[in-house]
Amino acid sequence: MQPLTKKLNNMLGFIIRTLLTLATLAFTVYLFADGHWGWGIFMILPLTILVFSFFRHERIILAFNQMRVGNTEKAYMHLKKITAPQMMVKRQQAYYYYLIAMLGTQEHGMAKSEQLMRKALSLGLRSAMDKAVAYMHIAGMCLQSGRKQEGLKLLDDAKRLDKDGMLTEQIKTMKKQATQVASKNQMRMMQMGGGRMRGGKPR
Repeated sequence: MQPLTKKLNNMLGFIIRTLLTLATLAFTVYLFADGHWGWGIFMILPLTILVFSFFRHERIILAFNQMRVGNTEKAYMHLKKITAPQMMVKRQQAYYYYLIAMLGTQEHGMAKSEQLMRKALSLGLRSAMDKAVAYMHIAGMCLQSGRKQEGLKLLDDAKRLDKDGMLTEQIKTMKKQATQVASKNQMRMMQMGGGRMRGGKPR
């Protein structure tokens, strides 16, 4: 019942915020139309803040701030307090799933984390750098689950989007590790094949 209560509270908060924004907009227009220019200009600030809140969820802003200072636990705590991401605009939903996928891999597991990151990409991440990080994250999941070709392709996509070369070393390392894992698997297969053919007869 508690998650349902939280969702209802979030929906109620969204409705109240929408009504308050519309009322503030109507009042601001009325002030300008009635010649109260001073008050009209003064009301632009709260109206701007209310409109801005629809496109920048406060919890996501707080999560990003905590990530900048290296406190990933607090960042994840802020994200977990968002119980109704579907009430946010698409771009904010994208960043919610983007951050949840990165910070909650241990809690959700690789498959769920990959699913969330793909959802973030489909909803639309703003910058090329964020898309590059998303591709690299999914590539890591692919390589760990044995999907080498898909993983390497995603790393190429990440490299293409990484205009400033900030992810160059990480991408190189991941590609090198993928090659080494493939080589070890090939050697293991050859050893197994050789073991079966001892004495000229298959065991």
